[in-house]
Amino acid sequence: MEVTNVTEYQAIAKEKLPKMVYDYYASGAEDQWTLEENRNAFSRILFRPRILIDVSKIDMTTTILGFKISMPIMVAPTAMQKMAHPDGEYATARAASSAGTIMTLSSWATSSVEEVASTGPGIRFFQLYLYVYKDRNVVAQLVRRAEKAGFKAIALTVDTPRLGRREADIKNRFTLPPFLTLKNFEGLDLGKMDEANDSGLSSYVAGQIDRTLSWKDVKWLQTITTMPILVKGVITAEDTRLAIQAGAAGIIVSNHGARQLDYVPATIMALEEVVKAAQGRVPVFLDGGVRRGTDVFKALALGASGIFIGRPVVFSLAAEGEAGVRKVLQMLREEFELTMALSGCTSLREITRDHIVTEWDAPRARPAPRL
Repeated sequence: MEVTNVTEYQAIAKEKLPKMVYDYYASGAEDQWTLEENRNAFSRILFRPRILIDVSKIDMTTTILGFKISMPIMVAPTAMQKMAHPDGEYATARAASSAGTIMTLSSWATSSVEEVASTGPGIRFFQLYLYVYKDRNVVAQLVRRAEKAGFKAIALTVDTPRLGRREADIKNRFTLPPFLTLKNFEGLDLGKMDEANDSGLSSYVAGQIDRTLSWKDVKWLQTITTMPILVKGVITAEDTRLAIQAGAAGIIVSNHGARQLDYVPATIMALEEVVKAAQGRVPVFLDGGVRRGTDVFKALALGASGIFIGRPVVFSLAAEGEAGVRKVLQMLREEFELTMALSGCTSLREITRDHIVTEWDAPRARPAPRL
């Protein structure tokens, strides 16, 4: 079967992967309402395309934290990619680099920061859990290693004081396959992810995570690194303002792929509130639910500076390895370019709020009929 869109990779991954691994990647928290809503919400935003505009040349390039990339489509941090394919994070890093975009490496990766750096040039961010590891030395060591390996920014995940209730992982007694390790933590004596009566990951995290952390710890992180810090997991105006006060260089609107608190809004629904609260002081990015180039356009029209994709990467990785990830990035790029052309936009700055209509917009004034 020829794959013609990003979503088709999920069915292929489901066939190829062991049930425990597929369910880990695919599932959300509890009733999985937010998981579905992350996708469905995009369908309730409609276009207002402009016509008869010369779209023979379209420029999708953009600059993120000073780094020029080929398109506003980047790779989100997804954990344990060698469960999907033996090349794991290596393949994703090479695919992102060849696409001219940014890869974010999960701190729970099955390849270390040094190993990913060894795949060749590329702009890479390192994802860190704010709550990780009660031992501050472990955090400082990880950050220093990422910096030394050439990583350019920290994506600080702040929505995980406890792991969300992922019932598929409980049913499957999820644990990392025995031939894999969380490479960034090798040799740090942080225990192992063993089988448990529920999710092995959940039990492991419960034993390691520090639930006392707060905004002051975001400031502490800035004292140990010169890398800019993106705060990932913000969905309200209040937390947007606090993140900026705490020195965030940018904000990633994210609900953790709907894997933490169920019944939070889809990220595309939370995006405009965050953008308005940021008031242009820092860039705002969207993470969650993007499967089409049209989704990318809608996010930018609502004020995002770029988007991150997660599940499409691991599903395409499982299906076709590095070639799959390359194809996902290429398909989204082509769809986004087509959406720009059909909307009458030749550069990212031309994408405006007037190009879309949402269910929360006030009715547009119509000219009064003449009598």
